[in-house]
Amino acid sequence: MSTARTREYLGSELALFAEATHWRAYWQRQVSGFLGRQVLEVGAGIGSVTRSLCGPDIGRWVALEPDREMAAQLSKEVRDGRLPPACEIRCGTTGDLAPDEMFDTALYIDVLEHIEDDTAEVARVCRHLAPGGHLIVLVPAHQALYTPFDAAIGHFRRYTMRQLLAVAAEGTTSRRARYLDSVGLLASLANRMLLHSATPTRAQILLWDRWMVPLSRVFDPLFGYRCGKTALAVWQKAPIDMRRAAPKPPRSLAASRPTGSSNAA
Repeated sequence: MSTARTREYLGSELALFAEATHWRAYWQRQVSGFLGRQVLEVGAGIGSVTRSLCGPDIGRWVALEPDREMAAQLSKEVRDGRLPPACEIRCGTTGDLAPDEMFDTALYIDVLEHIEDDTAEVARVCRHLAPGGHLIVLVPAHQALYTPFDAAIGHFRRYTMRQLLAVAAEGTTSRRARYLDSVGLLASLANRMLLHSATPTRAQILLWDRWMVPLSRVFDPLFGYRCGKTALAVWQKAPIDMRRAAPKPPRSLAASRPTGSSNAA
């Protein structure tokens, strides 16, 4: 295993968005059916996703976090019982996983946009997915909404759905591709054109979460999930074809004899 790749996370928005409970419940409902028992979470941050998704049905939850201080705090929460005992906290990245470590599900929740070579990252993590396993990615949408706030917290990009689906690894199939939060998209466009506010305030986050997200849950399906300020994609790694994987039965002795052979004296 390679030496852990660590870095300090400079963003300060994690605690702010941790209060967005309606939003978290919304997108988690979109992905809960794709969670397996062995889960890899890449970029665990302050543990908001870990706390809400690592339930009693999870057998093992490996939370990767490259920031040493955040990883240390998460480890303390496991020891203190504030995170489930199934959680295993590691300071590092997917490059630090053992070659034979396999998972049913890999999660990138507001993480892939922080990784410069996102295509290589997706290909690497998919090598750690068991056959039939799922990769779940949630990212900010639409480069037109990119602001100094994105740059300040380390976003390399925002995604269109086409751009997000283009990072798919070989041997995977798209199972879900949706934009979420159509009402939030309109609010972001209005902010971009009228208010020019680069960094959201707590009041703005709570207004969005308490009022706009519930409206998005109504309007998103009416719009066919074709617009929103967040993009969600789920891929499945090809399952093993048991018919191809099974060894061929040996030919019977009778079938192996040449036609017309005889044991007669």
